[in-house]
Amino acid sequence: MSRLFLLPNLLCDEADAAWHLPAATGQIVASLQGLIVESEKAARRYLRRFLSHDQMAAMPLKTLNEHSLPAELDLLLQPLLQGETWGLISDAGLPCIADPGADLVAKAQKKGVVVQALSGPSSILMALQLSGFTGQRFAFHGYLPREAPLLEKQILELEKKSRADSSSQIWIEAPYRSAKLLEALKTSLHPATRLCVAVQLTSPHQRCISLSIAEWRKFSFPLEKEPAVFLIQSFDTQGDSKFGR
Repeated sequence: MSRLFLLPNLLCDEADAAWHLPAATGQIVASLQGLIVESEKAARRYLRRFLSHDQMAAMPLKTLNEHSLPAELDLLLQPLLQGETWGLISDAGLPCIADPGADLVAKAQKKGVVVQALSGPSSILMALQLSGFTGQRFAFHGYLPREAPLLEKQILELEKKSRADSSSQIWIEAPYRSAKLLEALKTSLHPATRLCVAVQLTSPHQRCISLSIAEWRKFSFPLEKEPAVFLIQSFDTQGDSKFGR
């Protein structure tokens, strides 16, 4: 029976795989007849955790990333439709979550391929857990616009949405733009809005800070070119808000 495993990857190469990946991961990887990857370099690092040099060299790799065309999905699925078992990994975290893979999974299921997902680290969900913000209602928005006017507009819309439905709003940013985004948030958001910045999760350099914007404006938080997750939770400042002024 053809099978596609959605395999977790570490968020950081320094993280302990025994802490963050299911015990069965290595056994499943060793059973694969091929691996669909976001990049071959990251895939080799991943495989070295589980396979010998010869096993790794014999493992076929096929690429699926943001540059892949829809027509390539059929080529990726050909071995599975012939009964083989393959895996899908992202460079970090979980495939299909803020990473390529959803269209491949949808097409695989439509063609009768059994798809199984293993649990593992997700920076988005870890950041939400660590933030202290509500996990009852939340939304993830990927990347916000780069252009300043559009960015400010989006920030204010997310703040309004958070306030309207008592939700947590989550997004990520490219490491080299994280510091600039933090300054934009400190400038644009209401002083009572809560902001969490979660940086380098699962690494020895992990930091996760949740403060009101009023507090952030007084707080020194050096943010280098580091992977970060941003979350906000806003409150009705006209009512009895716990975090209001």
